[in-house]
Amino acid sequence: MRVGFVLMPSDPWPTTVATARHLDEAGADHLWVYDHLSWRHYRDLPWHATYPWLTGVAAVTERIRLGTMVSNLNVRHPVTLAKDAMTIDHISDGRLMIGLGAAGLGFDATVLGQAELSPGQRMDRLVEATGVIDGLLRGSLTDHTGDWYTVDDARMLPGCVQRPRLPLGVAASGPRGLRLAAEVADAWITIGDPTDPDRSVAAADRALARQRETLDQACADVGRDPTTIDRILLTGHTDERPLASVDAFDDCVGRHADLGFTDLVFHHPRDDDPVWNEPPEIVDAVLARHAASTP
Repeated sequence: MRVGFVLMPSDPWPTTVATARHLDEAGADHLWVYDHLSWRHYRDLPWHATYPWLTGVAAVTERIRLGTMVSNLNVRHPVTLAKDAMTIDHISDGRLMIGLGAAGLGFDATVLGQAELSPGQRMDRLVEATGVIDGLLRGSLTDHTGDWYTVDDARMLPGCVQRPRLPLGVAASGPRGLRLAAEVADAWITIGDPTDPDRSVAAADRALARQRETLDQACADVGRDPTTIDRILLTGHTDERPLASVDAFDDCVGRHADLGFTDLVFHHPRDDDPVWNEPPEIVDAVLARHAASTP
């Protein structure tokens, strides 16, 4: 099991540098950032731009992998997203992964003056955007005309450090998104079932098992070996508090390994967060346990 953390891009830059370097040195496998222009209770608090923030983190770390959880199609065009990602792949020496999702409602959905989209429209847009980004980063697409995007003679030179392109993860909980992940993605990202009001551990595990079965069937339908797609769970959206103690962390890791997950992502504790505010020393404790259990 690989273990990573989401950092909020809210701290003064020296604090971010210190935290990122510490996670790098302590053995975390990956570090993620949300791609919003503002977010939830941070709406009127400092919130830095995603890709410049990732560029800075890439420059001050050496080993840890980096990613977006997930890139926000409400405010991103595939061409500029792909160009930014390709560039950070070079700055990080091949440590970047891009998560892609359908995007949600709220401030980011309308900040550029656009109308809010229905769930079906957002999924249609995700399918098209993922195909375009995949082709751009592989160097196999320069032109595209679709329902959502037009690309005219785009160039992605010199291409990605990682070949055939940097990894893409697709965030999905329903059949269409899981089918897209099976077709295109290197990883599937989930938080469980966001529509289920039952936030218990048992309900969450049942939802994850159903999603896993749907993904496996989608892989079979498209002729893909299901073991070739990583399975990333972003924790923190149920009643479970996996960073409450080392024992809670161990239980979370063991249960989700049994469910077939390859990666767990936790929210790095913050004093100013109403939910993810465990004592910060728990991070070192769980990373020490992670290191001890890793061959």
